[in-house]
Amino acid sequence: MVYKVVLIKIDHRASEATKVQSILTEYGCNIKVRLGLHEVSKEFCANDGLIVLEVEGEIGEMIDKLNAIEYVKAQMIEM
Repeated sequence: MVYKVVLIKIDHRASEATKVQSILTEYGCNIKVRLGLHEVSKEFCANDGLIVLEVEGEIGEMIDKLNAIEYVKAQMIEM
């Protein structure tokens, strides 16, 4: 079995998250699992974050669209 995992790093989460979310919604039927990570505490909420996706199907176009957003870097890993 091959697992396809996409890592998405967002450096300006407050301004870029809605653009990323729009693309993820567009490809929602290709996303099996989604996990969002960012540093948070009572005093601090980080403006960068990481999204981990398990995907299926052709998602090259999705990765290209994500990488076209300033402050966003997406990469797929197959294992």
